[in-house]
Amino acid sequence: MNWVPIVFATFKVIALGVAMHFAVKWHYDQGEKGTTRALLQTGGMVIALFMIALAAVGLFAFSLSRMLGLDLNLP
Repeated sequence: MNWVPIVFATFKVIALGVAMHFAVKWHYDQGEKGTTRALLQTGGMVIALFMIALAAVGLFAFSLSRMLGLDLNLP
């Protein structure tokens, strides 16, 4: 049972990475008529905001689980 969260988290990271890649690629292909620099800058900001949001949700979940008294020690 300990491998289930690892497999699901890995799958989620891979799926989100592939989805983000194709989303950025599609927007890049749509915006080739515009400036490439602005498009790459926007993609970088979206990725940065996603990473910040991911860290915030992880920190919130960790603090909530500690507050509820769940054992978070690794075996």
